[in-house]
Amino acid sequence: MLGFISKMFGGSKSEKDIKSIEPLVGEINKHVNEYQSISNDELRGKTVIFRQRIADHLKSIDEEISSLSSQAEELPTADITGKDNLYQQVDKLKKDRDKQIEEVLNQLLPEAFAVVKETARRFKENTEIVSTATDLDRDLSVKKEYVKIEGDKSIFKNSWMAGGNNITWNMVHYDVQLIGGTGQMIPVQRHGGIVQAAAQFRRGGVNQQPQPGQRAGSG
Repeated sequence: MLGFISKMFGGSKSEKDIKSIEPLVGEINKHVNEYQSISNDELRGKTVIFRQRIADHLKSIDEEISSLSSQAEELPTADITGKDNLYQQVDKLKKDRDKQIEEVLNQLLPEAFAVVKETARRFKENTEIVSTATDLDRDLSVKKEYVKIEGDKSIFKNSWMAGGNNITWNMVHYDVQLIGGTGQMIPVQRHGGIVQAAAQFRRGGVNQQPQPGQRAGSG
């Protein structure tokens, strides 16, 4: 499949880009295999863990930004030079913080994509997904008929009504969809062609349409 995409764009540049993304796809699928053995609560709990890891990664620089900002605010109004120097340092730190956010998100990317793919698999293979109810689940159960609460459990159905039609989730992400998704998380100037290729594949524009009765991404 990866070779097929590179041929679509017919150049060594595309092939090189795909090879740089291929390890990510392998890592995503490795995590997917690991996540198959954990509970629904543990799977959805990955989001909380990801948020904490992001916060931990940014803790030091956030504390430094907060400290310098406080120092600037405590200076007399007349000390324009002092305030300006401190705020310049804060501005530089905020740019460094953006880089640190990118770093930690790239670290989490394979695991986050794996959570999405494993969630998709569970909804494809089960008519209902049961987990411990959260406040959000309880709010959704009031608005959405495919979510219900029984005791301390939330039950999500894998089918719902949309536009007067009953829709059932039956998709698990292809590797090519992972390539397109990860490509969008990496600088476009580097992997833009790969994103376009994956998008074209998903639209069925390269004679790779699913068989009758099979939705794209199923199986």
